Amino acid sequence: MKKEETTQTKDINVTLNLKTITIPIKGISPLIVSKFDHKSQQEIIEKAPGKAKQGKKISTPEEEYLNSLYLMPDGKTPCFPACGFKAAMVRAAQVVYDKQMIKTRTLFRVIGDDENGDLVKINGTHRMRQDMVRVGTINKIAAPRYRAEFPEWSANLTIQYIADAISEEQLVAYLNAAGFTCGVGEWRPEKSNSGSYGLFQVVNS
Repeated sequence: MKKEETTQTKDINVTLNLKTITIPIKGISPLIVSKFDHKSQQEIIEKAPGKAKQGKKISTPEEEYLNSLYLMPDGKTPCFPACGFKAAMVRAAQVVYDKQMIKTRTLFRVIGDDENGDLVKINGTHRMRQDMVRVGTINKIAAPRYRAEFPEWSANLTIQYIADAISEEQLVAYLNAAGFTCGVGEWRPEKSNSGSYGLFQVVNS
């Protein structure tokens, strides 16, 4: 007579130990923003092979300045991409603490304040800023560029992380280092030898 085989099953815990922390930051140098707006995207599309060229639309300084802003879905509240803060943290973790970027960036995420979690609200009043920049691919010429600048700004970053792999203290340290070494926005130290904008520090609660 054939003996019946019994199979034993074992419960496996597949739940990650996820925690969330909110860290306030305050700008220590002005934040310059420059959103890649719809008009710039359209100009690139029109330059593609096979596309009929149209007359170039000239923006006023006020339009260029307002188009440089990142805004919440309400079209009024200024914000900044959450991924920009995360990228700065990952970079700072490598530069300051010698952590592998590939590993570090998988352990946490910065969650924005909008429905999709992509945009972080920026607290502060913006103004128009004019800079002379070099434009063109071969014979570069100087031309004025108008962007939004926040002389004083702050934000509250909501960060979700795997608590078994990275600590709250590490996240705070990476964020504070990011504010000093990388910054966010235009003309930041990470992207320019002369950059000193978009710097920030963690605010002690």
